[in-house]
Amino acid sequence: MATFADHDAYIAAAPEALRPLLDFVRARLAQALPDAQELIQYNMPGFAAQGLVIAGYGAFSKQCGLYVSKGAISAYSDDIAAAGLKASKTGVTFSPTRPMSEDLIAALALASRKELGV
Repeated sequence: MATFADHDAYIAAAPEALRPLLDFVRARLAQALPDAQELIQYNMPGFAAQGLVIAGYGAFSKQCGLYVSKGAISAYSDDIAAAGLKASKTGVTFSPTRPMSEDLIAALALASRKELGV
């Protein structure tokens, strides 16, 4: 398994078809969380504040995931379902054929931050 020094290296190593989605998610998270720091934790890119990871994202063979707090997923479960996306307790998967909107990315990131209190 490769290890990544930063978000750029992670995105560059992802499947080519998913790179634009990862760039989009990264940019939207950076915009929604302007004072959060980029980090790589558990070999995945994320954004943290006060030592807590607010949101992370990743790529798999055919889809991407956005990972936030359980409360953020719960708070936006109707929006996630309405977008036709699948959610777990702490993540939402999306793909090039079914991307996540920038509004939903921001809403999930801000809800995660609020739940974490950072």
